[in-house]
Amino acid sequence: MKPIIVDAHLDLAYNAMVLGRDLLRPVHEIHALEAETPPPGAPAGACLATFPALREGRVAIVGGSLFVAPDFKGTLEPLVYRTPQEAHRYAVQQLDYYRRLADENEQIVILNTLADMEAVLASWDTEQPRLGIFMVMEGADPIQQPGEVGWWVERGLRGVGLTWSRGTRYAGGNAAPGPLTVDGRRLLTAMADYNLMLDLSHLWEEAAYEALDRYPGPVAATHANPRAFVDHPRMLSDRLIRRIADCDGVIGVVPFNLMLDAEWRPGETRLPLTRLAEVIDHVCQVTGAARFVGLGTDFDGGFGNEATPEGLDSSADLGKLGPLLAERGYADADITAILSGNWLRVLRRTLSDF
Repeated sequence: MKPIIVDAHLDLAYNAMVLGRDLLRPVHEIHALEAETPPPGAPAGACLATFPALREGRVAIVGGSLFVAPDFKGTLEPLVYRTPQEAHRYAVQQLDYYRRLADENEQIVILNTLADMEAVLASWDTEQPRLGIFMVMEGADPIQQPGEVGWWVERGLRGVGLTWSRGTRYAGGNAAPGPLTVDGRRLLTAMADYNLMLDLSHLWEEAAYEALDRYPGPVAATHANPRAFVDHPRMLSDRLIRRIADCDGVIGVVPFNLMLDAEWRPGETRLPLTRLAEVIDHVCQVTGAARFVGLGTDFDGGFGNEATPEGLDSSADLGKLGPLLAERGYADADITAILSGNWLRVLRRTLSDF
């Protein structure tokens, strides 16, 4: 039987609520609908992730993001926030989308506790597998002040990324350099009280090192690639990769061609899927083990299957990575760890207090 998969970062609520995608439909139906009526804003690319595609690909657990974009000059985002209050309101709407999905569909479960996760995993040995959603905030501006963290936790939030590329009032981002702010340090303290997972994706590197020095709880970069392949602040230096590994964290690699090859440009031939295996192997070589890398596809975060490696046309295709890793000499146990086990370790640590 094919192994299950954990995908640590999917912009599901954003796609449903901002782009108007019905994620209960198969991917090909979304493609047909959007060929007639494209979604609003900047071109979103051909849809990659829907619930039927996830089930077909044996994706058992996903990190469902709460993502709202800030207003900035030149943005083509169809929905943006200008104040913390707006960010809060829009993120709550996305959180409610996930909760409503779980209420209305027996096959979808919000992972509030460790027992929830173990029950989802057990369901994949039955004829009625269930999908577990682990909610992570991408950019912390919706948290209006650090004392509000408990309110979000009560409603199912289990991870927080302090920033997005444009930065937040908590920390600098990869497109807006800056350290942790005073409120950012206060937010880390509040997060630690609830053992939330700290997501380092998009964090300016200086801020990332300080966050790692300060934060005692579980850490990860849910969707980030090594800078060795694309020299850009959005990517992780080898030093930072090793520092995350020192904290027993995991890096979720992103199958986005612009983050896999510095020379690739939109419209060119898609990269071979072996490139994603090379990126995974790089993390393993830098850290000396297969323990610190997994998948964080960032589907559908502004790119579609035309910008992913060849053969990766939806979440249903993620299992193709296993044989490619085997060809590189990875043992079955290491492949299982990369596809799911490493993320399950971090999630068990995160959910153990709930």
